Amino acid sequence: MASRNRFRRKTSRGAEINMAPLIDMTFILLIFFIVTTSFVRESGIEVHRPEARTATPDDRTGLVISITSAGRVVMEGRDLDIRSLRPALEQFAAASPETGVVIAADRESRTGAVIRVLDACRLAGINNVSVAARVPQ
Repeated sequence: MASRNRFRRKTSRGAEINMAPLIDMTFILLIFFIVTTSFVRESGIEVHRPEARTATPDDRTGLVISITSAGRVVMEGRDLDIRSLRPALEQFAAASPETGVVIAADRESRTGAVIRVLDACRLAGINNVSVAARVPQ
């Protein structure tokens, strides 16, 4: 019997890699990046913003409302009438109450249009409202 065991080949299982912790870690990283990403909703039109020496970047915004030089109000790529802006902003505020709004008005737009959009934001319950400007070069 001893001779039989001596000539028997040793069968080793070899090294195995357990993939379960690697997959778990991948999903945890994916969830982390999804949760920490801030989504900015662009307006979809080109606006020539006015210059301001005190302009500072703000990364806390979630919605951009654009006002063209002709007075068109554009939110999330669609033209809105000033009367339909408030209900749309109320829906946005209900979906993400902590997110802010940036009003990107063209430098040739009228002040009255900017004030009406600002007023609609405040009436919809959005307190974090900013007006976009660019730093002069």
